[in-house]
Amino acid sequence: MKIAIMGAGAVGGYFGAMLARAGHDVVLIARPQHVEAIARQGGLMIEARDFHGVVPLRATADPSGVEGAELVLFCVKSGDTQEAGRSIAPHLASGATVLCLQNGVDNAERLQATIKQPAVPAAVYVAAEMAGPGHINHRGRGELIIGASPASADIAACLSAASIPTHVSDRVMDDLWTKLVMNCALNALSAVAQLPYGRVIEVEGVSSVIRNVVDECTAVAAALGISVPKDAYDKVLALPSTMPEQFSSTAQDLARGKPSEIDYLNGYVARKGAELSIPAPANLALQVMVKLCEAAAR
Repeated sequence: MKIAIMGAGAVGGYFGAMLARAGHDVVLIARPQHVEAIARQGGLMIEARDFHGVVPLRATADPSGVEGAELVLFCVKSGDTQEAGRSIAPHLASGATVLCLQNGVDNAERLQATIKQPAVPAAVYVAAEMAGPGHINHRGRGELIIGASPASADIAACLSAASIPTHVSDRVMDDLWTKLVMNCALNALSAVAQLPYGRVIEVEGVSSVIRNVVDECTAVAAALGISVPKDAYDKVLALPSTMPEQFSSTAQDLARGKPSEIDYLNGYVARKGAELSIPAPANLALQVMVKLCEAAAR
């Protein structure tokens, strides 16, 4: 299959490398510095528990790289969804499946309105980070839950065969909100402290903050008709033990001086809560704290 990865950072690059290793024709669409490094070293450097080496594949900084692709993994930051969507829209094949591998819950809806063709939402569970241009560290997991579409079953089979465990869900919004709860509970705390999950969870009072965040998220979700697992709080507390050295994506953004996705995580819950007259002060406070860190960096 010909596959394009739009926004080939840590997440997109990892999945692109896995697909290339499985024999697919993969092109990464990434920032020029990343593309140049890949060209110099003949591929993308991946460091993982079971693999360490360069995976040969193509890379370009031009959005026209999606041309002819049967499958597009759309992996840009949430704040870039519409701009990136506009950039690839003229080059998308009419029958291409666009899979949104992004944080947040409304990206597929916003992208679909931009590209004027279906975009399939996906909940992504992977711990990966950029170690430098053309170099990705994979720290764990790597599975996907994708929404139902006419092509979803075939896509899930293709991805699973490439060692990317993928399941199709008829209630993918529930899955996206479950992931959102995890992100809201841990991302900002890791970012503000610049600490990995394992050390964040050890700090006194953190579990109480997490409880408040989860309760607010659950209340907003319920008002929207979304089902979040009753044991969401326990799942959040259990996550750091599975990846204790992992920094949140928000922490990685702040460390590199990049805009974070906090407006689409805690900020989204705070906005929806305000619209529904559901107080979400813990989520608002975490959003503001990250925004203050961004302002200080600027």
